[in-house]
Amino acid sequence: MLTLVRPTAAHLDAYCAALRRGWSADNVRGAAAAGEELERIADNAEAFLALMDDPLALGGPVTLPDGRQVERLPGLRRWMWDDAHPPGDEAGFVGAIGLRWAKDGGPLPPHVLGHIGYAVVPWQRRRGHATRALALMLAIARERGLAMVEITTDPDNEASQRVITANGGVLVGPFDKGAAYGHAPGLRWRIELDGR
Repeated sequence: MLTLVRPTAAHLDAYCAALRRGWSADNVRGAAAAGEELERIADNAEAFLALMDDPLALGGPVTLPDGRQVERLPGLRRWMWDDAHPPGDEAGFVGAIGLRWAKDGGPLPPHVLGHIGYAVVPWQRRRGHATRALALMLAIARERGLAMVEITTDPDNEASQRVITANGGVLVGPFDKGAAYGHAPGLRWRIELDGR
């Protein structure tokens, strides 16, 4: 059974193993982002783990793909874990999912591509993990008081689109991701959380 675990030292080796295999939760910067995370972990694993749960946005600015730095939003990240494996077992790590929200509870800034982002390691795909992880994260978003979440996908990412629709997502429409993302096209989806 898949669960979401708060990133801790007990699961860190498995996460690092996935990064060393070239996986990254950053689907824009990929291997470069994986390398940077491995460096940060080597420099100060405790500080790295602390940033995985940052509901007060204390982690400092975020660098966008175009190099601009912007204010960090409150957020948290959870690791997808297959409970058939004990903490630390590399085979237990399935992927990562993150939730972010505006400090005032309002709409996200234009440079933020949705409230929730997720990535499953390639060797664990097509097993329903992302669908289950999103359902679990929606419960956390509801607990945080969010009435709805927006999630974005690339137009050709049919697998992610199926994950969203399986969780009640409705297509809002196409949009331009903006200068920070090279004006790439995207699709915006919305999941209403009230009453679910």
